[in-house]
Amino acid sequence: MAGATISFGLVSIPVKLYAATQPSAGISFHLLHSKDGSRLHQQYLCAKDGQVVPREEMVKGYEFAKDQYVTFTNEELKAMEEKATQTIAIAQFVPADKVDPIYFDRPYYLAPDKGGEKAYRLLVEVMRQSGRAAIARYAARDRLYLVMLRPVAGAQPGASGLVMQQLLYADEVRPLAEVPIPEGQASDAELKLASQVVEQIASDSFDPAAYRNDVRERMQAEIERKVAGHEVAVSSAPEQPAKIIDLMEALKASLAARSQPAATGAGELARKPARSSSPHSARPKARARG
Repeated sequence: MAGATISFGLVSIPVKLYAATQPSAGISFHLLHSKDGSRLHQQYLCAKDGQVVPREEMVKGYEFAKDQYVTFTNEELKAMEEKATQTIAIAQFVPADKVDPIYFDRPYYLAPDKGGEKAYRLLVEVMRQSGRAAIARYAARDRLYLVMLRPVAGAQPGASGLVMQQLLYADEVRPLAEVPIPEGQASDAELKLASQVVEQIASDSFDPAAYRNDVRERMQAEIERKVAGHEVAVSSAPEQPAKIIDLMEALKASLAARSQPAATGAGELARKPARSSSPHSARPKARARG
């Protein structure tokens, strides 16, 4: 938890930052010597003489041309860093739906600190009613972050709050124009069939709790088996379904496959009562995650 201050105009709101995400600890493996099971340690070798370089002899350098570097001391690097002011300075308010999610980075919850409760509540409510989000700069941890503040609804009525979403700068997002996407056009028949496939697995809401990381859970279970003295079950690769090259045939096959009743497997959501969208199609509330 860290402290900061939201500022816009002459208004200052003291807030506290809380991590909005709590990613599950990833399953990691150490490198061991297969001969005796000892841990292996990383070392840095000089490319010129092949000798191990101790940390006290290391300096940071910037490559300005091929194999040409300019070096910096720790003091020089420190002088170039952003001075942390812990101020979230709002530059403008924009429609919340005009910020492309491709710019989204790490999120944080903002809660009012002592003395900032009323101004915080006022800011949340005016942003909620106007449908706008705030674009701001946040100087912290030796960096200048571009962030977006947006209101989010709480579990209880009147418990709305703010999320501070770190944003990527424009030069950190690759333009779509750099991706080779060939031109093409779908026929009306293809669009109609594709729309039916979409409607079969469409939902009006997203429930993140309905999806689980099946791979991590399976790996954890196998690790526990291995610790208990059992061998990991090695299975052959699952048989791949035959590929259907013709798009119309693939769409028809997709519709037929979804229409047939199937047992709910591990990692697949139990099917909920369907909501009719037309006399010929129905959609479950959520879909399975592979």
